[in-house]
Amino acid sequence: MQEPSYPIPIVLVIGGHDPSGGAGIQADIEAVAANGAHAVSVITTLTVQDSCDVQALHPVPAETIAAQANALFADSPIAAIKIGLLGSPEAAKTVVDLLATHRNIPVVLDPVLAAGGGSRLAGDRILALLREMLPMCDLITPNTHEAHRLCDSDDSDAMEACAKQLQALGAQSVLITGTHERVEDPQITHRLFLSEGSVSSSQCQRLPGEYHGSGCTLASAIAARLAHGEPVQKAVANGLDYSWQSLSHGFRTGRCQSLPDRLYSLQRRDSDEDE
Repeated sequence: MQEPSYPIPIVLVIGGHDPSGGAGIQADIEAVAANGAHAVSVITTLTVQDSCDVQALHPVPAETIAAQANALFADSPIAAIKIGLLGSPEAAKTVVDLLATHRNIPVVLDPVLAAGGGSRLAGDRILALLREMLPMCDLITPNTHEAHRLCDSDDSDAMEACAKQLQALGAQSVLITGTHERVEDPQITHRLFLSEGSVSSSQCQRLPGEYHGSGCTLASAIAARLAHGEPVQKAVANGLDYSWQSLSHGFRTGRCQSLPDRLYSLQRRDSDEDE
């Protein structure tokens, strides 16, 4: 058998399939590729959704999830793991067990708790298992609503207190994205709470409209950067910049939310080469 070669790092993306192509595994693959890595994937849930909202979840059996992951771990040197929609407590427990077996790989957790259209995608059992997963994650990337649900706090509580609680539960670094906070503000503030205790914030211009798949895009871009060996703070900065650019080049394919153009940089490069 021919020995494999690895010209670029490999990122394992674990999440749901979105038939609209806006979020989920397709978003993960595009973001990972645009950031110079190769994505291999484990699908946890088939969904019925469009650019407006999620209508239904059809979880993949836990044994199939484990079989997908074990086949990939046996075949390829995984350089980073990104986790998105889990879809069922059984899937969440399976992922907890997988992470416990592969402890030396950087892990980015995007705790997908609700769809962009508002449908709730995770109940209390999944939340409990996500908290169990936190000590095995190098970075978690909740928005403000997700952060409050994970740390079981009121929306009026300060983000700093919530982040500290998530770190006390085991999360090493916490990036709380501010898109859903103070929506009337023309600037969005993202806060990064690092494992050694330092806190940094970054701002970007709020774009008009609503977007489907921004969280998947960001977390997968960061995972690809970590796979390249970037430290967390640099990977987050590069991931945030890439995600904003993807959103600023976004387009609509349906009736509701716009989709990020995650391949904008590749298309621009091809255009430049043709000139």
